[in-house]
Amino acid sequence: MGETLKVFFSPALVRRLAADVTRVHPAFPARVFVKRACAGLDELELLDRGRHISRVLGECLPPAYPEAIEVLIRSLGPEHEGDELLGVGMAPFFYLPHVLFVAERGLDHFEVSMRAQHELTRRFSAESSIRPYIERYPERTLAVLERWTRDPNAHVRRLASEGTRLRLPWAARVRWLDQHPERVIALLERLKDDPSSMVRRSVANNLNDLGKVRPARLVRTCRAWLKDASPERRALVERALRSAVKRKEPGALRLLGYGRRPEVVLERVRFRPTRVAIGGRVAMSFTLRGRSRRRQELLVDVAVHFVKARGTGAKVFKVGRIGLEPRGRAELGASFSLAVHTTRRPRPGRHAVEVLVNGVAFGAGSFQVTPPEER
Repeated sequence: MGETLKVFFSPALVRRLAADVTRVHPAFPARVFVKRACAGLDELELLDRGRHISRVLGECLPPAYPEAIEVLIRSLGPEHEGDELLGVGMAPFFYLPHVLFVAERGLDHFEVSMRAQHELTRRFSAESSIRPYIERYPERTLAVLERWTRDPNAHVRRLASEGTRLRLPWAARVRWLDQHPERVIALLERLKDDPSSMVRRSVANNLNDLGKVRPARLVRTCRAWLKDASPERRALVERALRSAVKRKEPGALRLLGYGRRPEVVLERVRFRPTRVAIGGRVAMSFTLRGRSRRRQELLVDVAVHFVKARGTGAKVFKVGRIGLEPRGRAELGASFSLAVHTTRRPRPGRHAVEVLVNGVAFGAGSFQVTPPEER
């Protein structure tokens, strides 16, 4: 995806941006901007392309930030048509240089920058540009975000949650948020029953981040939220606990009803193939045989210990939830891709596998990964 987005920031995008600004600010030196913004663009990676375009924007817009950001605001195109972003592709990334401009140049102009982010998040997302403002002006920014939890636009409400995540991907950590998780939870309380599923997913992701740093606080919050919970809120809580479940944390498993130690035997484990080249795929099948005289509610995952440059690292694959009848059997399976991704590069070697049942690990054998096949 990074390579696709990198190519998205092309000379054609630069020319489009110049046309948008010139439409509202005829004095904008469009030719100079295009020439400077395109210079060396091909050699830059994704975020550096956005920063480069943003920097050249600053050189070509009016020198006073309040005047420059007003020009950018007036140049913005239509807002998102709906609450969801499914199907819109990469189009919103057009505004990455805009949010970088606000993040890097606007910190001395709080009010106008808040207005700019309110506008931008309705077209892209200001989740990363809001974070420097939380760091410098925590109380002022939190007051704004609290107000935005009641905004009629779902993308603005989502910003209150997404921008305050403790471990937001591709963004710097904010020390103040790490030190004041209770303030984040207070914001999320206002959004936990939001009518937009997009906002609720953001709330779940925020809580999931919290659990990586404050696992006990995550469990306490989720326990409180499960009281008289609607189906939508319960789904939010289950999503919020997903990483805690993968980490086999007892408190999270108990909250979801899977705290009881399973009485099962793992049988008939099969890997197809048992040897696979990088770029291929392995299918796994296995049987769980119950040893209890009562029905068991089971949460089943599979952990693959991928070989890394140093040691191994487990990745957990969801299998599902089952109700295993007394002395019953369940035929289950999973499949694992050995494709090369930007976030994971498979390596040759023995890959051990475990079946996780209510957080209890059962050794399931291994498969062998070999170097990629030559074509």
